[in-house]
Amino acid sequence: MAGHYPVHGLAPGLYVTDRTGWTPASELIHGDALDELLAAAGRRWEASPHVAAALAWKCYSYWASLPAVLGYATARRVPLLEPSQVMVTYQDRQPLLRAGLDDPEVVVLAGDPVAALDAPGIRAVPDEAALLAALRSSLIDAHLAPIVDRLHTRLHLGTRTLWGSLASGVAHAVSRTADVLPGSTLDTATTLLDTLGLSGLVDLTPRASGRLEVRRHTCCLAFTLPQPRICSGCVITKA
Repeated sequence: MAGHYPVHGLAPGLYVTDRTGWTPASELIHGDALDELLAAAGRRWEASPHVAAALAWKCYSYWASLPAVLGYATARRVPLLEPSQVMVTYQDRQPLLRAGLDDPEVVVLAGDPVAALDAPGIRAVPDEAALLAALRSSLIDAHLAPIVDRLHTRLHLGTRTLWGSLASGVAHAVSRTADVLPGSTLDTATTLLDTLGLSGLVDLTPRASGRLEVRRHTCCLAFTLPQPRICSGCVITKA
């Protein structure tokens, strides 16, 4: 994506080699880090708590999921983004946050050349169904769903709104790598959305370029900011 789209939300080189200033994503689930992130988002956007939380989640879910989403889409190699293996740093200015990886296990198909290397941290699975199941279990069940639950409980944000931001992020991520995908952009995005339980939250239309037009069914609430923003594909622009 570099050179065509911003990648400021990822650690340089993707892996975090010096943990100074970084927090494991598990602290967003069990510790005080979520409060600190939401406070930084409130200052960043001068927004009410629930709006700041919705926008912080939109940023976090996009960048934190990107390595797994694009690993599957481009190479069928999926880093398992358990919360203990994702590192995050945040501040009250642009960019709000960055995500990086510690040392996650990477799941590949049995026929992948790296599977034959018997390297540490690589696990081979027999087929794409198993690959996608591992992606969902680590990214959604273990990582993002518990954060959604905390946001919903604390701030009464609708879970559909929150998952809608992830659905949009997944679709845009796949669209932005259309030039290097081995297959159909639409099929890949649809497979990922189905796997992650996000079907029905966005409408996808193929473009002649191979990229996708992404139309949300939910809103990230950016239109309520002191300086309102209406994102591309937002549901509130529909007639």
